[in-house]
Amino acid sequence: MKTTSYQGMFNLEDKVAVVTGGAGILGSHFCSGLAESGARVVVVDLQEKKALSLARELQLQYNSEAIGLGCDVSNPQSVNTMVEQVVAEFGGINILHNNAAGKSDNLNDFFAPFEEYSLDQWRQIMAVNLDGMFLVAQAIGKQMVEQGIGGSIIQTASIYGIMAPDHRIYKGSFYLGRQINTPAVYTASKAGVVGLTKYLATYWANKKIRVNTLTPGGVESGQNEEFKNSYSNRIPMERMANAKEMVGALLYLASDASSYVTGQNIIVDGGLNAW
Repeated sequence: MKTTSYQGMFNLEDKVAVVTGGAGILGSHFCSGLAESGARVVVVDLQEKKALSLARELQLQYNSEAIGLGCDVSNPQSVNTMVEQVVAEFGGINILHNNAAGKSDNLNDFFAPFEEYSLDQWRQIMAVNLDGMFLVAQAIGKQMVEQGIGGSIIQTASIYGIMAPDHRIYKGSFYLGRQINTPAVYTASKAGVVGLTKYLATYWANKKIRVNTLTPGGVESGQNEEFKNSYSNRIPMERMANAKEMVGALLYLASDASSYVTGQNIIVDGGLNAW
């Protein structure tokens, strides 16, 4: 009987992996996990200096090939230039982690009540969270089709893209020193990511391109104790996630371990949506 290396199915050696939002709180962990698994990682971020810095860290820590690129995912020309740079450097793309999400330049507008929410603010967030997903998936998906060997695309959504937030937990809740909530535009944009994933999974299935969603629950990243306690009380596992706990699901979806998985939403939320 031929022996199968099940552990080897997770090996990403020599695979080229592009991670948008790669220098962020979750993105840096995703990039590290891919690099440790053998991938040649492209750290893509709006903040180019952070992308370059993280790429250097990956090179030193994992002895891996890594580069950092600045890119505005809401800008078609910026996206196309980024893809051209990746192909020029590495010859192709095997994995895309479509992970970038927008941050408002005016937090008062971002956290405004729904009744007072401005269309300009809505469009600013949608431009990154959904338009950016479309543009990057389109450009890299096209590259994968041309390569003719398939690929894996993973798109980051959010627990609030598949369920509404419990607005009660935001009473007395602060993040980095300010009162917070989850605005409707965030939920709507992340729900759109799940829909885009399902569409692309069927659209590119005959090209051997798999497309899946990774949906994180709440990740501890600077919230005050009242928020963490309120959120944790809603979770069967009774705590928020650590950023590193999202990486295993990504490595599964990026690798041949999930070779027959497409159009799925892997939810890493401590059981919240099971209530």
